[in-house]
Amino acid sequence: MIAILDYKAGNLTSVERALNHLGFPCIVTNSHQEIRKAERVVFPGVGAAGKSMESLGELGLDTLLHELFDSGVPILGICVGLQVLFDFSEENNTRCLGILPGEVRRFPEKMQSEDGRLLKIPHMGWNAANFVGDHPVFRDIPEGSEFYFVHSYYPHPADPDMTAATTGYGIEFASAVAYRNLAAVQFHPEKSGKPGLRLLENFCRWKV
Repeated sequence: MIAILDYKAGNLTSVERALNHLGFPCIVTNSHQEIRKAERVVFPGVGAAGKSMESLGELGLDTLLHELFDSGVPILGICVGLQVLFDFSEENNTRCLGILPGEVRRFPEKMQSEDGRLLKIPHMGWNAANFVGDHPVFRDIPEGSEFYFVHSYYPHPADPDMTAATTGYGIEFASAVAYRNLAAVQFHPEKSGKPGLRLLENFCRWKV
């Protein structure tokens, strides 16, 4: 069973639907008992870092996520579920979980594309993730595959070796990270067609 963490951060139904489509039993829950029984955990999220951390704290899921990580349970972070894994986010000046060293920064104002166009913030729409290394969660995804992004902030890992993929949008940023039993992505695999489904299936089969 896969637990999808419910901490009032939205975007849960599409993740549940994608896992069901792939044939992997899952449950949307914030019950500590049910989450501890799960074989792996998906940590999704949309919205603001400050509100997300507030909700995690109210439900005791901030402490539980540390426990799960320390015990070796496979964890997949998605969007805000990636961002709050770091030490700090510039969004709401938020102290985050601190599972991963680094911070989350806002995109600079007046970024330009290669052809000189002014880029909008948030970064919204389809863009390529360029995977590096051979991590099991990101294996067998065709080179140049595009994923769906919606974000105004991006992760900046303190350790570059944690970066599992990069994406260019005015600047080059880490769009996926991996460390021990944790993998996380800035984009939404559950909304990204075949490449996203491949990533989710890889995670569901990942032997840490």
